[in-house]
Amino acid sequence: MLVELAEWLSQYYSGFAVFQYLTLRAILGTLTALLISLWWGPWLIRHMVVRQIGQPIRDDGPESHFSKAGTPTMGGMLILVAVTVSTLLWARLDNSYMWTVLLVTLAYGGIGFMDDYLKLKYGNSKGLSAKAKYGAQSLAAICVAAYLYSTATLPAQTELLIPLLKDVAIPMGWFFPVLTYFVIVGTSNAVNLTDGLDGLAIMPSVMVAAALGIFAYVVGHAGFANYLGFPFLPGTGELVVFGAAIVGAGLGFLWFNTYPAMIFMGDIGALSLGAALGTMAVIVRQEIVLVIMGGIFVLETVSVMLQVASFKLTGKRIFRMAPIHHHFELKGWPEPRVIVRFWIITLMLVLVGLATLKIR
Repeated sequence: MLVELAEWLSQYYSGFAVFQYLTLRAILGTLTALLISLWWGPWLIRHMVVRQIGQPIRDDGPESHFSKAGTPTMGGMLILVAVTVSTLLWARLDNSYMWTVLLVTLAYGGIGFMDDYLKLKYGNSKGLSAKAKYGAQSLAAICVAAYLYSTATLPAQTELLIPLLKDVAIPMGWFFPVLTYFVIVGTSNAVNLTDGLDGLAIMPSVMVAAALGIFAYVVGHAGFANYLGFPFLPGTGELVVFGAAIVGAGLGFLWFNTYPAMIFMGDIGALSLGAALGTMAVIVRQEIVLVIMGGIFVLETVSVMLQVASFKLTGKRIFRMAPIHHHFELKGWPEPRVIVRFWIITLMLVLVGLATLKIR
């Protein structure tokens, strides 16, 4: 919105042309989302407390979590509003990739909202049925996959890039929408599974979003893409602003969500963030790198799958509790220790993912 205004004003004063630079708009997007979060957060928390909109706690979870019952939830609204406003202000409104990522984020946020609302309405941790939630997620992901596949004009837009191998790109054809579907739905649910401790999910999401923004800048810039051996994908650079908005909104939310949390993200935040990261990775053709950088999300998901499979097949559990962050809690790790160590692991994995920019 402000980009178009700056373009019009630049005919009267050339200084407004500075707003054409993606790097500046990314910085402004981060700061805008951060300030919105910090400004609106206290009011939202007070509103939730007054209306007694508190998080139901699983009765089969760690006993240390029982004291968290009643903590305000649905804080993901804070993230969604900050990301949406910041993106619309600083991104180009004629960019289809920006709208694709923003709309799928809001769609998954809507699904998460319904899930959170039903949990609060009935006072339990069940929410939407698994069938309804997965069906809605699938519908949104299928729409995005079909749109990206049908509008692709370059072979590189539907090829699978292999990290470390500069000249290897696998044409996927009709398998592209299938992969897109699984990346979006899978990442969304993986972030949701990770969101079990104060600040555990938001900081890895921030780091991965920042890294994907760097990839978007590279593949959306002809010079950098050619220098680093990536296919040039016109228009993807605008996702830098969206990724920056997630960084700002996420850090603002963490201000209130850090241990001990004043507000929880809820499914409205976790599902939407996961969908946003998955869609960004698909557009910039970095699905494999997303798996590397989001290793904590993968670990949490795999731990649940292994736990369920082991119990059904053998009647025994591999972990004391799944997802795996609860396993470490039950081993005696204080909650902050689990959180910070998972953050450190994510930082290392993100750096490994970023290293594939040059090591090719």
